[in-house]
Amino acid sequence: MKDESFHLTPLDVRRYDFGKALRGYDPERVEQFRAQVAEELERLARLNQELELKARGFHEQLRAFRERDKALNDALVSAQQLRSEIREQAEREAQLILREARAESEQLVAEARAEIRRLESEIAALDRSRLTYIGQLRALVERQLAELNASSLPAPPLRNSGENEVVEPRQPVKTPAWLESLVKE
Repeated sequence: MKDESFHLTPLDVRRYDFGKALRGYDPERVEQFRAQVAEELERLARLNQELELKARGFHEQLRAFRERDKALNDALVSAQQLRSEIREQAEREAQLILREARAESEQLVAEARAEIRRLESEIAALDRSRLTYIGQLRALVERQLAELNASSLPAPPLRNSGENEVVEPRQPVKTPAWLESLVKE
């Protein structure tokens, strides 16, 4: 059984005194063996110390890698949440833009329809004015023609005093074709 609290160091091996006994071991060989054991213990102690330093370094690296891994995972989760939030916000903005565009287009269509109704009303009023004007012009032209025709009715033949000359009656006034077409409308 090994005692965990017992640690043998190279210095302990070098200083240990075996005591002298008659017919004991060859002191030179014992000293040589103690030197070899001490050197081996020193080598193993250095190796152990180096391995412990490497192990600490590896533990530090492992801790750093775990921290980086945790940070990367946190960043990934944050990025996914941010992506989801951005996507949702973009969809909300797109819906808002569509609603605004629809409202604006409906307003423009309503304004255009109102303008069309206004223009149709103006056209109808202009058409009524044109018809009224043509009717008034027709009545005026007809009166004028009637007056012209009335003034050009054949009068009884006139005789000159002293001569037997007969004056020809006046011919009715002929209406130009363009005026006739205007009156007929």
